[in-house]
Amino acid sequence: MTAPDNDESVDPAAVRRHRVLFRAIEKRRHPKLRRSDITVTDEAAVKRATKAAALGNAMEWYDFGIYSYLASTIGKVFFPSGNDTAQLLSSFATFAVAFLVRPLGGMVFGPLGDKVGRKRILSLTMIMMAVGTFAIGLVPSHAVIGLWAPALLIFFRLVQGFSTGGEYGGASTFIAEYAPDKRRGFFGSFLELGTLAGYVGASGLVVVLQTLLSDDQMLAWGWRIPFLVAAPLGFIGLYLRLKLDETPAFQKLEGGQVKASEAAEAVETSAAADLGKIFTRYWRPLLLCLALVAAYNITDYMLLSYMPTYLSDELGYGTNHGLLILLIVMVLQMCVINQVGRLSDRFGRRPLLMAGMLGFLLLSLPSFLLVRQGSVALIALGLLLLGLSLVMMLGTMSAALPAIFPTHVRYGSLSVAYNLATSIFGGTTPLVITALISAFDSTLMPAYYSTGAAVIGVIAVLCMKETANKPLAGSPPSVETEAEAAKIVEEQAPRPRF
Repeated sequence: MTAPDNDESVDPAAVRRHRVLFRAIEKRRHPKLRRSDITVTDEAAVKRATKAAALGNAMEWYDFGIYSYLASTIGKVFFPSGNDTAQLLSSFATFAVAFLVRPLGGMVFGPLGDKVGRKRILSLTMIMMAVGTFAIGLVPSHAVIGLWAPALLIFFRLVQGFSTGGEYGGASTFIAEYAPDKRRGFFGSFLELGTLAGYVGASGLVVVLQTLLSDDQMLAWGWRIPFLVAAPLGFIGLYLRLKLDETPAFQKLEGGQVKASEAAEAVETSAAADLGKIFTRYWRPLLLCLALVAAYNITDYMLLSYMPTYLSDELGYGTNHGLLILLIVMVLQMCVINQVGRLSDRFGRRPLLMAGMLGFLLLSLPSFLLVRQGSVALIALGLLLLGLSLVMMLGTMSAALPAIFPTHVRYGSLSVAYNLATSIFGGTTPLVITALISAFDSTLMPAYYSTGAAVIGVIAVLCMKETANKPLAGSPPSVETEAEAAKIVEEQAPRPRF
């Protein structure tokens, strides 16, 4: 007896393969969590991790802050040409040199951080930053050793830049992976509190020295003091970092406890954070991160690094005049930045980032028009408007950027994207603005430059997904209490059918 014409034979093996594939797809879409998968954070450990990461970030920005605030003095010490503009351009060119090697540092330290751990690499970058900054304070002047002086200055700036390439991506990843999902914005904001603390420490020390010392004393030896202070700060930061454990997310990844939604990618090769894979597989989030960081860093460096030089060299105000006003603005930012982090946990990252970008888009030109009026009150108002716009980004970005990438490539991808954008756009900001002012003979060029950056930032924020109160990609949920963990497991339990 023959089978009917419309009856097709069925291969049992093929059926089983399809069933296995279907179950795997469903598991990837709806992975079921066990209680052991969920991280219950230890608040004391989270605070220690936050403190150690923030201090390193403060060290980084202290290093770059003192250089930018002493740019005119350093230009005279190492580039004696007799032309003030040429000296300033040479000094800012050396400032920018450090940013040329930041992407290389990110490409080296970032993938290493994904392979050997966040803690080890962050300890190494801390040592290198402290050594590079301290060494600059020991370099003899051009009058003593001639061309060797700027050569050594550039070399140690390269050491600074290379080490910094692994710092921000690692520090923000460190805090993000330690913090509970619902408070990641709050704890992440402490990283940028460290940024402001570094700038405030640098500007405050420079103001004190310039008040107590004469111009000749500053040129002779006074400028060295802020650089030499880096050594004890570096040892304190290194001590704090060495006392920490590895992040819970990395420990679970390292122990093979990644969830089914990421397991296939994580075990594909032994080089999970390989640079080729980062550029080919994650190019979309890389571009998004590049755009966000470019917009954020141009406005950041314009206000916090370049502004004192702009006020003194371009508008003719006293050196301490501009530094003191900016110092007040930064202290006010420090007072509110953690509240901005809390707001990003409550309302989301996108609304806070958009508010900051729109602030620079709409207020840059009016703020610089106020600054040019010469009145202390109007200068302070103009800088405060820009400062409030910036703090909306500062308090949010450290939680937003790590969430763009999955755990097994987070450190590497974020380091590459962050440092490429910072190198091309952030570190060159003082040099580009100084050159634009010279070329177009307009002191409003900083306003136009930051407005253009804000346009890119607005587009980038519109393209990003909201990540507040959600687990990091590739990591299980992170909660504060056992009750929250039990609730998550309970919510996944199958409901009875009637």
